[in-house]
Amino acid sequence: MSGADVGGELKVQDVPERWPVEGGPEEHFAGRVISVRSDRVVMPDGTVATRDYVRHPGSVAAIAIDDQERVLLLRQYRHPAGYLLWEAPAGIRDVAGEPLAATAARELEEETGWRAATWHTLVDVFTSPGMSDERVRVFLARDLTEIPAAEQTYVRRNEEIDMPLAWVPLREAVARVFAGDIANSLAVMGILAAYTASADGFTSLRAADAPEH
Repeated sequence: MSGADVGGELKVQDVPERWPVEGGPEEHFAGRVISVRSDRVVMPDGTVATRDYVRHPGSVAAIAIDDQERVLLLRQYRHPAGYLLWEAPAGIRDVAGEPLAATAARELEEETGWRAATWHTLVDVFTSPGMSDERVRVFLARDLTEIPAAEQTYVRRNEEIDMPLAWVPLREAVARVFAGDIANSLAVMGILAAYTASADGFTSLRAADAPEH
């Protein structure tokens, strides 16, 4: 099968699709956040292939940029990677019915002590679609103000207590991505997307409550 140019036969837009599954899913592990299962997927030619994957509730992240065009990053220990990684504030979609922008705002406040008055949708991503169904919405957060200590009523989790914060000029953050100094996937995608979107003053971005396809 040959491809098609944009505007040709194939439209370059991701679309939902679900091939039949033979029998029910086989669950191998169920943890606090994720589960691991196998599906016997019926392919278009009738053959059956086993697909192992991780079920995940989904996440959100916030690229917070201040009026000096600096991006707010935090450093967190990630045990599976064996690294201290510089990341954007992020969290799991763990409150039923909570709007995604509200989840991102809550994570920004809890992890950094800052809040944003202006929110836009930056990018929607599947972090690793070959092995997980996790989807993430990355937001752009602007018009930032620091929350007074007396108003910070949240309690940081143990692993968040000593997470250092850094304000990095956006252009420098881009350079650090290309140098390999920042490797967290959501930070990389968010920083590069924010830098690209800044070219038109962020006017091309979708609203914070734009629907997920």
